[in-house]
Amino acid sequence: MSAALDQPSQALNISAYKFVALDDLESRRQQLRAKVTSLDLRGTILLSPEGINLFIAGARSAIDRFLDFLRADPLFSDLETKESISEYQPFNRMLIKIKSEIIAFGVDGVNPIHRSSPKLAATELKKWLDAGNKVHLLDTRNDYEVEVGTFDNAIVPGIDNFRDFPAAVDRLPERMKEEPVVMFCTGGIRCEKAGPYMEQAGFQKVYQLEGGILKYFEDCGGDHYNGDCFVFDQRVAVDSELAETEHTQCYICQEVVSPDEQQSEKYVAGISCPRCYRERADQMADRLAKRNARLQDVISPLPGSQPYFNMRPLNVPARFDGHRLLDFLTEWHPQVPREEWLARIETSRIVPGQRYGRRRRKMKSPVEIVPLSPDREVRGGERFEHLLPETTEPAVNGHIELVFEDDQFIVVNKPAPLPLHPSGRFNRNTVQYILDEVYRPEHPLPAHRLDANTSGVLLFCRKRSVAKLVQPQFENRTVRKTYLARVHGHPVDDQFMCNAPIGTSPGEKGLRLIDPDGHNAETEFQVLRRLDDGTAVLQVTPLTGRTNQIRLHLWHLGFPIVGDPAYLSDSQTAENRTLSVDGAQMCLHALSLSLHDRNGEHREFSVPAPTWAEMTEN
Repeated sequence: MSAALDQPSQALNISAYKFVALDDLESRRQQLRAKVTSLDLRGTILLSPEGINLFIAGARSAIDRFLDFLRADPLFSDLETKESISEYQPFNRMLIKIKSEIIAFGVDGVNPIHRSSPKLAATELKKWLDAGNKVHLLDTRNDYEVEVGTFDNAIVPGIDNFRDFPAAVDRLPERMKEEPVVMFCTGGIRCEKAGPYMEQAGFQKVYQLEGGILKYFEDCGGDHYNGDCFVFDQRVAVDSELAETEHTQCYICQEVVSPDEQQSEKYVAGISCPRCYRERADQMADRLAKRNARLQDVISPLPGSQPYFNMRPLNVPARFDGHRLLDFLTEWHPQVPREEWLARIETSRIVPGQRYGRRRRKMKSPVEIVPLSPDREVRGGERFEHLLPETTEPAVNGHIELVFEDDQFIVVNKPAPLPLHPSGRFNRNTVQYILDEVYRPEHPLPAHRLDANTSGVLLFCRKRSVAKLVQPQFENRTVRKTYLARVHGHPVDDQFMCNAPIGTSPGEKGLRLIDPDGHNAETEFQVLRRLDDGTAVLQVTPLTGRTNQIRLHLWHLGFPIVGDPAYLSDSQTAENRTLSVDGAQMCLHALSLSLHDRNGEHREFSVPAPTWAEMTEN
């Protein structure tokens, strides 16, 4: 297969091996590492005293240059390769290992350098099978590979590891020792050792399929073969045209998962497959039960309901550079009267910033109090602390539920009202503070935002490395989010959208508004129910992620969200605020979101719909 590789996103995959006596293995490894690094190739190269085995991928020009380099060594001048093309780089990194064997077998006296069984070309085997010749096809691969596909009527020895092959040979019928046996594996390397072993065991007519299944596919297609061929990279399996299939591999148990098995409710990418579902489900249920029990300890009582010494940061934006301290505070937080700010400065409630990091909220008092003058000049980027002794926070809905966790993600069903981040009147009565307490010493990182008054699915990353891969998906709009909203009025159309641009900064009441010169914003709506009380329940899909986008778009269209404290009926607005626990609820709920995890697997997380979305339709 030698098709041109012109598209930058494509990768040429090659596999090759050769049994040949090698020495100075460490020097060879260093030379190979320098070469593959310079050519940006990835994959695996195994070196051993008995030869070389490699699986690598990259641009065709880079592969050609690598092979020229390798074949310049007389020991590898006749190295043959098998090729296929993938739409992406199927390897995460480049590994070059020194091993005792390039294919682990563990049987003394089997040395393919000196002797291997006769090779049968793929085209010749096809002729035999077309003619119906009496021949035994012996699959030398592991069970999980065989499940993906094998030759029609092949003998499957039932092994988990190639080292188990000798015991499987001992179980073969005695009559087979005098009958033709054609062994096969993925690329041929296992048969190089399996054949001589079978000859030692008394089999007289042993052949090995030259180039393995991949060469058969290349020369003969899929005739006499049922299914696909497992490969040892991210493609998992290729079909008879050497194209990647829909097979995947379970991240937990490493079993191959077929397209049909992926439709099972027991298959959750990165979590479980039909083979390991029950064990994983039991483990997760137990782990979540313990986490939720710990969560109840944290929120009973709410952490912000007990008086504590609080310190709120006051970071000086660049535009306030050179302002007097009192003027900065008054302009930056106009909701607090100027006289109050002056009193706080004079009583040393405003102090120079202290860099406490994550421990700052645990401090009982500041390390140092330096009296400040209200006339002191501030500088852009400077930090002050606002000291708030005996702080108690407003009540929130603390009924958080942890619905999922693995080594990458934590998924929360967030109630409302409950702020995500510390801000304004809230510091400890926030999702972030509560999760920090539950998962200490971990610091879960929110992958996205939900308004304090919005309920629903909220995703956290457990590691920064995961967050670095996930957050760009939100920025690039590849994450699909679905919301439910209950609105005033009955939209005429069952499906509609809004693409009104949204202002780049808050207006007079701290709200974003529609602005012809603002950011592009798009939201799709579908009517689910029209209710007798004049409201309607909508399914909402935001295609962009602007601040207050759903609320603002619905208000702009004349269908404000029921219970919204800011975007009101009759085109009126009010100052945005966190609702009271005992008051009316804002009917906006994040139902689900889907994205790709660090392994490239598609993941979808959802939580149940709220009761206000389940009323009888009109």
